[in-house]
Amino acid sequence: MPPPRLRPLGLLSGSSASAAVAAGAARWLAGGPIAFTQVELIERGRSHIVSLAAAPSELLTTLSAPRAPWAGLSLDRRRIIGVLNVTPDSFSDSGAFLDRTSAIARGRALLEAGADILDIGGESTRPGAEPVAPEEELRRVLPVVQALAEAGALLSIDTRHAVVMEAALASGARIVNDVTALTGDPRSLDVLRKSGAAIVLMHMAGDPRTMQRDPRYDDVTLDVLDYLEARIAACEGAGIARARIAVDPGIGFGKTLEHNLSLLARLGAFHGLGTAVLVGASRKSFIARASLGEPPEARLPGSLAAALAAAGQGVQLLRVHDVAETRQALALKERVESAG
Repeated sequence: MPPPRLRPLGLLSGSSASAAVAAGAARWLAGGPIAFTQVELIERGRSHIVSLAAAPSELLTTLSAPRAPWAGLSLDRRRIIGVLNVTPDSFSDSGAFLDRTSAIARGRALLEAGADILDIGGESTRPGAEPVAPEEELRRVLPVVQALAEAGALLSIDTRHAVVMEAALASGARIVNDVTALTGDPRSLDVLRKSGAAIVLMHMAGDPRTMQRDPRYDDVTLDVLDYLEARIAACEGAGIARARIAVDPGIGFGKTLEHNLSLLARLGAFHGLGTAVLVGASRKSFIARASLGEPPEARLPGSLAAALAAAGQGVQLLRVHDVAETRQALALKERVESAG
């Protein structure tokens, strides 16, 4: 039987959070800067709100404990991951950066705009996308990884193929972002164990070709949490420390609009896994389905709304296309929080 989960409620920020924590009326969420005053205890078929004093102490400790640095970055502030798709069929940019010169220039621009990390991918995993051979993926991404690593960028390789992971890490990448949570290639766990790299484990129902064909869950939040907990356990069993792991609930990957909205509303529960949490909602189609059907290039307002909703629940890592705009929105949010 999976354990119960805790969802933090009564979220506070700024001076009110500090005062409540000092008074013993709140606890920091994953070490801060958001605090919480009560929790929802979630189990299959039922949930109820309880005080901090009544919450299971072990679960509460995991929910509130500070996170260790991840990929060499402290997690005491929100970190922005800039998306760099080196593909001809990306849903967000229609292949604008397939040429290596354009991709490298785009990567430099994202860094100048304030990205802490660049996430480089050579295979589209949009709904309906066809697989790309690892050899082609390598041809697309390696020159870009090498050039940006030499420029001092902190790089993530977005791939589900072990051979691409190995080559990108050898060329200077320090993070692997795998939409299959290291299940897509039998060698992936061993590659990560040997490398010492940080890893993003994402939830995806099915594969890109099939994931949006009538996705179903008993309880989307609990189902995704249970899956990611099992993948964390598999990593730890292979010798990969939990501190190296970030989890991603996989917004848009095998989820309906209602599933995505439910996950965004309950992101705080993912801190109960004891890892960093990453959210990538930028420009995704659920934004258009919740609004007026806008194309990807017109989804910036919804992308910022999703990023701020995630940041407001203590999410440490935000994967976005629009780095400068997200950085500005977060800067204002953080100033407002500190003023409160």
